[in-house]
Amino acid sequence: MERLTASVQYKLSQLSYYRWLIFGAVSVGTFMSTMTSSIVNVALPTITAALNTDVQTVQWVVTAFLLMITSILPLAGRLGDLFGRRKVFGLGFIGFITGSALCSIAPSISALIGARLIQACGSAALMSNSFAIITDNFPKEERGRVLGTIGAVVAIGTMTGPALGGILLATLDWHAVFYVNIPLGLLGYLAARCILPPDHIQENGTKDIDYRGAFYFALMMCSFLVALNFGTKWGWLSYRIIGLFSLSAVFFKVFIWQEKRVQHPMLELALFFNKPFIMGNISGTLSFMALFSNIILLPFFLQDIQHMAPAQIGFIMSVYSLLMFAIAPLSGIISDKIGPYILTTTGLGIIAFGTYLCADLKSGAVFWDIVLAQAFIGIGNGLFQSPNNSSVMSAVEPSQMGVAGGINAVGRNLGMVCGTALGVAIFEHQRQAILAGANNSGSIAAFMTGYHDAMLAAAGYAVLALLVSLSRKGYVRVDGK
Repeated sequence: MERLTASVQYKLSQLSYYRWLIFGAVSVGTFMSTMTSSIVNVALPTITAALNTDVQTVQWVVTAFLLMITSILPLAGRLGDLFGRRKVFGLGFIGFITGSALCSIAPSISALIGARLIQACGSAALMSNSFAIITDNFPKEERGRVLGTIGAVVAIGTMTGPALGGILLATLDWHAVFYVNIPLGLLGYLAARCILPPDHIQENGTKDIDYRGAFYFALMMCSFLVALNFGTKWGWLSYRIIGLFSLSAVFFKVFIWQEKRVQHPMLELALFFNKPFIMGNISGTLSFMALFSNIILLPFFLQDIQHMAPAQIGFIMSVYSLLMFAIAPLSGIISDKIGPYILTTTGLGIIAFGTYLCADLKSGAVFWDIVLAQAFIGIGNGLFQSPNNSSVMSAVEPSQMGVAGGINAVGRNLGMVCGTALGVAIFEHQRQAILAGANNSGSIAAFMTGYHDAMLAAAGYAVLALLVSLSRKGYVRVDGK
């Protein structure tokens, strides 16, 4: 088998479009990961009934997956740097296939959550090494273009998940939303083995893995993310939440101490003094905070206040993905010619404007006013994400690209969680404050107050990201461009 795949890879490597075959292999993993996230969300109500559980428990199907991915992303990237990205990327497909198969036969909610943890390990290996593989195999003058096209693949996966999930749930049952990953995963694994170039493995790599650092990082992230997820439910000033945040701070200090004392740390702390790298990651995290504050609250506004039909809600929710799909590749191509500065700052400004328009919506808002606000957010993200990812990955040495990709993915996930948690927290706090002094007739006003304030905060995240992004002007990439 090894000889056969090596022979196929060698023959493919002689083709003039070989690097685009590499892109295709990476795209399978990207599409599968993004599609799975959205398809599982659609199936949660059905899973709740089928496994005789409740909403508080079933949310761990999503939460546990997110916690595991975020906790091990840098480690997965480091393993790719040490043992070879092709190998770790291929193992990511195996982990994802195994987890999906176990999810599809899970007899209980606890078994399903456990299987999702295995699936998350595979997804982390795919996410942390995909950007590194692309950056390794494409010349610097094409990186923005190809990373922009990856952004389009993300948009396609996001759009496909809900639609495919609805069809599978209507024609089969909830198990089918996990079955679909198995043929996709097998295709991706074969593509990784037959297309991706051979790895240049670092000798004695096992001695260079900072397992303690990875453990401390995982504890730090788990404490922090659990506190964010349950802050609104348990109370932000409750002993449990304060304790979790304090525990996260303690493990952060222990993690930094560990990284300073070992010869080969999991994370090179020098990366955090690399200005374009860290500024790109911070602005990326803030952009996802703005985006997910909108994503978590918009469906409730459309359903509870606007009383829209599911088809209308689906159309509005797809506007962002459709425009990002159209804009991201173009933005990547332009960034290869003019650099990231103008596109990232312009994109973030448009995101801020779009979220401000959301904050200005009234109950009974015109349908196309809502669509316009979402269109601005989609255009802004399409302009921002590709140049920003190219900037981040071009700011590090080739030997650090795996861990850099892992950190980039951590920032993205943090933005999703923080945006969701803060959006809900602001919304609920303001809504409850209004309801406390009003009768039932004030419920719409209370909702709109909470929604407006949460979206104003989202616009603030985008403005802050813009200010951070401005600092990248005049930077010099590692590749000299």
